[in-house]
Amino acid sequence: MSGTGRVLQPAIATGADRLRIGTSGWSYPTGEGKWTGVVYPPGTRSELAYYATHLFTTVEVNASFYRLIPPATAKTWARTTPPDFQFAVKAWQKFTHPQMHAAASGKAEPATQEDVDRFRASLDPLAERRKLGAVLLQFPPSFHSTPETADSLGTLLGRLAAYPLAVELRHRSWSHRKSETRKLLQEHRATWVVIDEPKFPSSIRQDVEPLSEMLYLRFHGRNAAKWWTHDRAEERYDYLYSEAELLPFAAKIRALLTTACPPRAFVFFNNHARGQAVQNAQMMIRLVGEGLPA
Repeated sequence: MSGTGRVLQPAIATGADRLRIGTSGWSYPTGEGKWTGVVYPPGTRSELAYYATHLFTTVEVNASFYRLIPPATAKTWARTTPPDFQFAVKAWQKFTHPQMHAAASGKAEPATQEDVDRFRASLDPLAERRKLGAVLLQFPPSFHSTPETADSLGTLLGRLAAYPLAVELRHRSWSHRKSETRKLLQEHRATWVVIDEPKFPSSIRQDVEPLSEMLYLRFHGRNAAKWWTHDRAEERYDYLYSEAELLPFAAKIRALLTTACPPRAFVFFNNHARGQAVQNAQMMIRLVGEGLPA
């Protein structure tokens, strides 16, 4: 809901626009896994403009997890990208990772309605231009399914009900109580994010299926050896999927797109080191496209 009280509807994708594939983030300028000179030619003035013009039709915004995006910045993103480009914006960590936010800010305090209003203000420039494809609520593995956490999740979903919502849950307790989790999300017209990552005993178990009218997939890589023991954050996501690993997902996505009522589908690759996400996203576009009507 915008500051004027209007409900902001997402852009409705039809035909080929029902499927959007991209990467989690577009700017990785430093570190061993940087994209400069690998994805972007040296001297590229606007990486977002290059990404949106030459690579993909959607991107997942990571920066919004760490800090609130100024509305002026969101307006610039909207102007920089083509009319049909869509953003998926990750929710602020204060809503989903309160302990991480407390450590970063030095303040242990619950999220307030003012915080929600400020976050929504950062989304509205994209939503008003029909460029907000989804809001991603990513929760940590420590977020277990309990009556208390289910209530807090429901409250947050209610506060953000004006937007198309995608919820990423990582602990197995949520899939163990699959019917309860599905009911909670469906009550708020939110979809359950399907994630591919290394599987441990505590990891969530899922099928590729839409909830509500949206399918949302995230590929984090399968670097199990470095998942918990990485020295640098990019090491966890340093993984290149093979075509054989992506083929089963491509077949399921293709099948869903050919049903009588296909969902809107977003697919994002988070294995960003050295531009591997770009390579795998392009691979997925080809694999899904093979066999689809032109």
